[in-house]
Amino acid sequence: MAGLDVTIVNVALPSIQRALHASVSGLQWTIDAYTLVIACLLMLSGSLADRFGRRRVLQIGLGAFSLGSLLCSVAPSLRWLIAFRGLQAVGGSMLNPVAMSIIAAAFTDKAGRAKAIGMWGSVAGLSLASGPVLGGLLVSGIGWRSIFWINVPVGLMAIALTQRFVPESRAGRPRRLDPPGQLAVIALLGCLTAGIIEGPRSGWSSAPIVALFAVSVLAAVVLVVLESRRREPLIDMRYFRSVPFSGAALIGVFALATLGGFLFLNTLYLQDVRGYSALHAGLLTIPMAAMLGVLSTVSGRLVASRGPRLSLVLSGGLIAVGAILLIGLGAHTAVWYLIVAYLLYGAGAGLVSAPITNTALSGMPRDQAGVAGAIASTFRQTGAAVGVAVTGAIIAGSSAGFVHASHAAWVVVAGCGVMVVLLGMVSTGRWALATAERNGARLATGTNPAPEGAR
Repeated sequence: MAGLDVTIVNVALPSIQRALHASVSGLQWTIDAYTLVIACLLMLSGSLADRFGRRRVLQIGLGAFSLGSLLCSVAPSLRWLIAFRGLQAVGGSMLNPVAMSIIAAAFTDKAGRAKAIGMWGSVAGLSLASGPVLGGLLVSGIGWRSIFWINVPVGLMAIALTQRFVPESRAGRPRRLDPPGQLAVIALLGCLTAGIIEGPRSGWSSAPIVALFAVSVLAAVVLVVLESRRREPLIDMRYFRSVPFSGAALIGVFALATLGGFLFLNTLYLQDVRGYSALHAGLLTIPMAAMLGVLSTVSGRLVASRGPRLSLVLSGGLIAVGAILLIGLGAHTAVWYLIVAYLLYGAGAGLVSAPITNTALSGMPRDQAGVAGAIASTFRQTGAAVGVAVTGAIIAGSSAGFVHASHAAWVVVAGCGVMVVLLGMVSTGRWALATAERNGARLATGTNPAPEGAR
C-alpha cells in the first residue's frame, strides 16, 4: 500500500488538475504532501513502535492510511485533497519502518531473516513499479478517485491479518522521544519544500519565500546543535562521521529525486502534451516499471556478490543516460525512442535501492542498524519530495510552455544521476570504508558520548 501510493497518484494528476482546477504547484503539493510528511515522521513512528508495540503501531498506521485514503476519494477541493494526503502519510510513516522491525523480531535466524527481507524488498519494488499501470487502469475505467478507494478494503484486510498472524514485539530499551528534534526536522523539510514549490509563483526574492528559506537554514543549524547534545537524539549526528553512511544518505536524496521528477514530468508530458489517456500513459510506462521491478531484485544479488560500488555506478549511469535521452523531447517524439529511454531509466532506478541500504549500514553495530536504516529512508523520502518540487518549479517558472521548460528539468534529473555515480565511487572506496569501521567501533563501545549534562 505504502509503495504503491508513491507512484499510482502520478498517473491521476492530469485528471485531478482538470477536476479540481489545480495549478502546477497544486499538483506538486498533491504529491509532496504525502512524501514530505512521511519523511518528517519516519523516525518518530519507529520510536513509537519500539515503545508501545510494533503490531499496535502498524495497525494504527493501517487505519490512518485507510481513513486518509477514504477522505481523499471524497475530497471536494484541492486543498482538502492535500490535507487528506497528509493524513494518509501519517499512517504511511508507520508502515514500512515498523514492518521491517516486525520482520527482524519475528525471524530470529539469519537465513530466515534474509529471505524475509528479500521477499519484502521484492514486493516493495513491485508495488512501486505497478503503480503507473494500475493507476492508468483505474483512472481510465472509473475515475481518479478510485485510486484512493482501492486502499480501503486492502487496509481493513491488512489490519485483520496483522491481528491474526503478527506477534506483538517491543524494544527491550526503547529510545526516548525527541520533540525538539522532531520539530526542527519538520521546520527544515517543510519550509525548504514550500519555498521551492511556491517560489515561481510568489517570486524568488519575495519576503515570504526568503523567509521560508531562512527558516529552513536556521532549523538545520538548530537540528545539528540539538542532536549533537542529546544522549538519545532523533538523528544521531555521529553516524555522519562514516563516509559510506553520509554518502548513502546523499545518494538516496539524488536517486529518489530523479524518481519523483521522472514520474511527475513524464505523466504531464504523456497526458497533457501527447494527449494520451491515463491508461495509455500507464501502459507506455510498463517498460520502465518492469525494469525497475526486475532490477530491484537483481540488485540485491549483485550487491551480495560484487559489493555496492558496481550497482551504484551502473544505476547512476543508466539514470543519467535515460534522462539525457529525454532532454530533447518534443510533442511528436517517436514512441520507440521513449521506450528506450524508459528502459534505461527504469534499470537505473531499480538498481539503486539495495546498494544504498548496504552502504548506509556498512560498519554499523547490529543494534543500531535499524536507526541508521530509518535515517537513510528519511533522506530517500526527502529526495522524492525535493525532486517533485524542483522539476515542478522549473515548469511553473517558465513561460515557454511545458515541452521547452521540461528540457531544463530533464537536465536536472540527468545531473542527479551523475551525482549518484560520483558519490557511489567516493563512498565505497578503501578510505571511506575505513571511516565506517572506525566510526562503527566508536558507536559499539559508546565512546565520544554526548556532552556532560545532555539529556
